[in-house]
Amino acid sequence: MTDLEYLQLALDEAVAAGQAGEVPVGAIIVCNGEVLVRAQNRVLRDSDPTAHAEVVALRMAGKALGNHRLNGCTLYVTLEPCSMCAGAMVHARLDRVVYATADPKAGAAGSVLSVINHPRLNHQMKLDSGLLAEESGELLRAFFRERR
Repeated sequence: MTDLEYLQLALDEAVAAGQAGEVPVGAIIVCNGEVLVRAQNRVLRDSDPTAHAEVVALRMAGKALGNHRLNGCTLYVTLEPCSMCAGAMVHARLDRVVYATADPKAGAAGSVLSVINHPRLNHQMKLDSGLLAEESGELLRAFFRERR
């Protein structure tokens, strides 16, 4: 599969999160060319401020692999990770992160902060963005328009 196809799977999770009343963010983790886990925001459903799609995916992947290190894995997510999620990704030792749309208010992959690949941190990962940015951004805008 291609990055575009993997991000589409993450976007499908984001749509499902929005339908469940959550902020529509979805994530998947791919290891060795196989989708290991699919996740979505669960903050409201789990009453857990840390249950962002990325953290949910990291937890699931760690359990699936029986290891807290996710070497060789790529995380695909529909929104630029926040500082909490970016920090968790560094600790998980992901090889790569691919996100769809930037988050100009809380993004920690370069928009507001640069947690991912900060030169003083002990782990660096490949970072790509922009695929399905318009689709992901519109999903988020529509979600918040409905709530205002």
